[in-house]
Amino acid sequence: MCGFTFTVFLSAFQLLPTAPFRILELGGSTFASGLFLGLLTYASATSAPLTGAIADRIGRRRTLLVSSGVILLCAIGYGAATRYQLMLALVVVHGVFWSGLLSASAAYLMNLLPERRRAEGIGYWGLSSVAAIAVSPPVAFWIMQHGGWRWVAISCGALNVLMGAIAWTLPDEGPTHEAAPAPGGAIEWRVLVLSLTLFLYSFGYGAITSFSAMFADALGVSPKSLYLTLLAVVILLTRPLSGALADRIGYRRVFMPCLVLIALGLAMLANASTLAWFAASAVVFGLGFGTAYPAFLALVMGNVHAARRGAAFGAILAAFDTGIGTGSSLVGWLIGRVGFSAAFGVAAMLSALALPYFVVVERRLR
Repeated sequence: MCGFTFTVFLSAFQLLPTAPFRILELGGSTFASGLFLGLLTYASATSAPLTGAIADRIGRRRTLLVSSGVILLCAIGYGAATRYQLMLALVVVHGVFWSGLLSASAAYLMNLLPERRRAEGIGYWGLSSVAAIAVSPPVAFWIMQHGGWRWVAISCGALNVLMGAIAWTLPDEGPTHEAAPAPGGAIEWRVLVLSLTLFLYSFGYGAITSFSAMFADALGVSPKSLYLTLLAVVILLTRPLSGALADRIGYRRVFMPCLVLIALGLAMLANASTLAWFAASAVVFGLGFGTAYPAFLALVMGNVHAARRGAAFGAILAAFDTGIGTGSSLVGWLIGRVGFSAAFGVAAMLSALALPYFVVVERRLR
């Protein structure tokens, strides 16, 4: 599962930081370049509650295989596209199957983890995606500089083939609908309401993913991928410890301070004007962001029936990806009008609302 997830994110994070530059090259605006990630995550968010439930019913391994194949076709389309509008259309399809990929892999993993070490296991699994994020952007920019956009798409396509090959080797769990409890529809509504906490802070992550490289360029910071690389390194160093800590002292006790660190990191980015502030923001944001997600996922999954974990993760993904998509799209629009600092300031203000929202809603749902 770690090998599969590493390959998934190695492909995705070659595409996500470079696609905005390709859209600008094809005549698109800053807003249009932000829409690439925005549409991907909106499509993922709106479909995730259903694709997660479908994965529960038809089998998680089968869902991984189908999703890998469709995303391969999207990569081929990105490489062949000569109009940015076609790239934006393809990314909607990509987003639907991306949600199936993530929901199925998370649900598959939950059945492998011992209950008392759930956050630790999620943390170790998450390191595979973080390691990919650390490596992919600089590799992608190097490929784009020396070979052009089509070689980025070819690299992503080759990794999509590898994804499918790894999924093929996984043991098949089979459909799980026979074990599902009778009550409950396709969507886990209570999980979705609580997961709006993730929407509030993932807004800033969407902005960082799409525009941290452009902001670095504007500040004269080199390399352009520095923020994403530092973010990934911080998560790699802290997550093995933070997951085990959350299992020992409680998921809420770890999750809530992380929300404070996320808001602080975004506020520092909004005020960054030097390399030191830019790098410090990545470290502080990484400390909070890298630990928050495993702690939240472990908290929720501990209260969800095993046969409903795909649907529950789909609800989490819906909120998380809606935040990323909104952040990418809206911050792209704001940058064009008020500049990078004010746009990231909006992200910091939204993330500051995550802690009070979680405290109030979690208490009522408990």
